[in-house]
Amino acid sequence: MQHVVIIGASLAGLNAAETLRAEGYAGRITMVGEEPEDPYDRPPLSKQILTGEWDADRLPLRSPGELADLNLDLRTGCRAVGLNAADRVLRFDRGESLEFDGLIIATGARPISLPFGNDLEGVHTLRSQDDALRIRGELETSQRVAVIGAGFIGAEVASSSRARGLDVTMIEALSAPMLGPLGEELAEWAKTLHADAGVRMRFNARVADLLGDGRVEAVLLEDGSRIEADTVVVGIGVRPNVEWLADSGLTIGDGVICDQYCRAAPMIYAAGDVARWPNGLVAHFRYANPQRTMRIEHWTNAVEQGMAAARNLLLESRDEPLEAFAPVPYFWSDQHGLSIMASGITSPRDEFRLVHGTLESNRFAAIYGLRGYLTGVVAVGWPRMLRRYQAMIRDQVTWEEALETAAEIER
Repeated sequence: MQHVVIIGASLAGLNAAETLRAEGYAGRITMVGEEPEDPYDRPPLSKQILTGEWDADRLPLRSPGELADLNLDLRTGCRAVGLNAADRVLRFDRGESLEFDGLIIATGARPISLPFGNDLEGVHTLRSQDDALRIRGELETSQRVAVIGAGFIGAEVASSSRARGLDVTMIEALSAPMLGPLGEELAEWAKTLHADAGVRMRFNARVADLLGDGRVEAVLLEDGSRIEADTVVVGIGVRPNVEWLADSGLTIGDGVICDQYCRAAPMIYAAGDVARWPNGLVAHFRYANPQRTMRIEHWTNAVEQGMAAARNLLLESRDEPLEAFAPVPYFWSDQHGLSIMASGITSPRDEFRLVHGTLESNRFAAIYGLRGYLTGVVAVGWPRMLRRYQAMIRDQVTWEEALETAAEIER
């Protein structure tokens, strides 16, 4: 294998490149990124960048010297527009084509926009460094901010906006913030957290239109109510960047469909937000179906999956057995001075138990179970407890064993 191409100058792509070099690959590596910047960190965009604590110069994941040490052909501001998987040829928006021996697709995802109001000034989605800097500029002169969507990104934007002393309204179609991953009990706790911080909230609310003459002035809800705002941030989810692969020969759904090794086709792998694969560990307790696929949009998964894809690409090139990628998912979110940490995969229908601490103290650990297994843990202010239950999820302990362990700890 003489030439590996990584599409996506992203966290997953960078970790793939570093793993290739660390594992002894000395051939050519071309990394192609659509954005003009070198690979940078995205979690601070909704937090430290929006609050003004950081400037953009703190975002790069590696220094110029560290990137140079990887000996990459790094092409930023360049977009892949087509792939012929059978012939192993890529096409780019500049009219170029590129042959490869191995390919890692790490093109990430992009925010979903509302079907209206996007021509108004002051209406934003948040994904890139440029997005964050534009929103920060708006927050410096805004008084009233409306955040549409109360998932983790929306909740973080609301928190950062409140940290700047702005009037913030969070609008959500469900009954509470972060209901999907947290479940009803902790979503109600999160509702109180935001209310205590001064965030106004509208739940079970659907947006009908964005109003304004040139610049946004208000959000109109389906019930006819009007929420005044001079800045609107839309955080209603993302779509994986896969359109360019429509005629590639790969299987495409909600992401690049891979096997348990992150392989989409011979010598072609995917990693990060764009990859959909069967996680054997999670499928065991979550779906009771080892072929059920999942796609994870978390920082830690991008790191680990980028590394796994690179290792398996090298193993395949050497005709050696591949290694299944089956991590325990982990993510965190910083809101109103608290770090919400979670591991595993949870849903509102899971069994729930608060096992340590209290919700009122904002220091606690809660566990989730399904089909007789421990499926997830959420911890606030207690990282040690998070790690303990994360290890138990990895060991596939039963729900009863998890409860017994919790009782022993409490004694």
